[in-house]
Amino acid sequence: MVKRARIQTKANINDHFSANIMVNFAEFSGNPTNKVLENAYVRYTLNKHFNVQAGEFRPFFGIEDAMPVDIIRTLDYSNQYYAFGSNGWQSFQIGMSIFGDVTGPLRYYAGVYNGNNRNQPSDDDDTKNMYGRLETDLGTNFTIGINAALGSQAGSGTGSAWGGDFLAKIPLADKWSVSLSGEYKNGSHFAHYNASTLNPKPDLNEFRMQGFYVFPILRYEWHRPRVRAIEFSSRYEYFDEDYKQAGNVRQTVIPNFNLVFADNFYVAVQLGMSLDFFERDIPLTTTYTRQLGYAQLQIRF
Repeated sequence: MVKRARIQTKANINDHFSANIMVNFAEFSGNPTNKVLENAYVRYTLNKHFNVQAGEFRPFFGIEDAMPVDIIRTLDYSNQYYAFGSNGWQSFQIGMSIFGDVTGPLRYYAGVYNGNNRNQPSDDDDTKNMYGRLETDLGTNFTIGINAALGSQAGSGTGSAWGGDFLAKIPLADKWSVSLSGEYKNGSHFAHYNASTLNPKPDLNEFRMQGFYVFPILRYEWHRPRVRAIEFSSRYEYFDEDYKQAGNVRQTVIPNFNLVFADNFYVAVQLGMSLDFFERDIPLTTTYTRQLGYAQLQIRF
């Protein structure tokens, strides 16, 4: 029942080089093959305009990749995050990335990576994935970003992915604030294309997924000795893994209540519901309308 048990080590070697290693021991509860090691990269920092990192890490392809892996503000990451990760567009990948500030509030991210997910000894084809991201701050508490990528998986041919996202924080009154995030993505679904038995087989461009979510969080800064903050949130997500073929829209609503017992989310208890609604239920599979109540504890130190 322990979903994540991560240990992360960061080391500053000198004023230019640093290293990061992270493992997830919760993966030993099942088959740990190609799963336990998550981060393993070296970063070179010349200045705020130019950074290079190489190894295994999460490419900066959307706001969920940019957020710390040890802070989960609701039950889990979005459905689209896992689908795009399994297709090699995001989550932990092996490659190289450059990033930094362009000027003022504008930042860039770009890189190449294998695109066949973590801990693989070699690429599964001769094509590298390439991605780029631009983000900018519009005012003090509002950030928008756009992403684009090209790549392949297991000899599928070249596909594409793109999307946009935003982050905002709105002060309401003394101790009250609202943070709001949202994201849209559209991309090639390599796994469905490679598994297709249709004859003749449609082009890769006919196997695409798309979805969006909005995630508002109402926060009260209580500042009690043992309860630092209270959060109320409800994420709504619309996602279709194969909208050009046999599409089956999945809508997910996750109302959530957080009690934060230490600053910076070092200890938090979460209570909520995960409500999944499918356009079509498929018997004897995980594709069916369902409801899940949960209690979740997060500790980081």
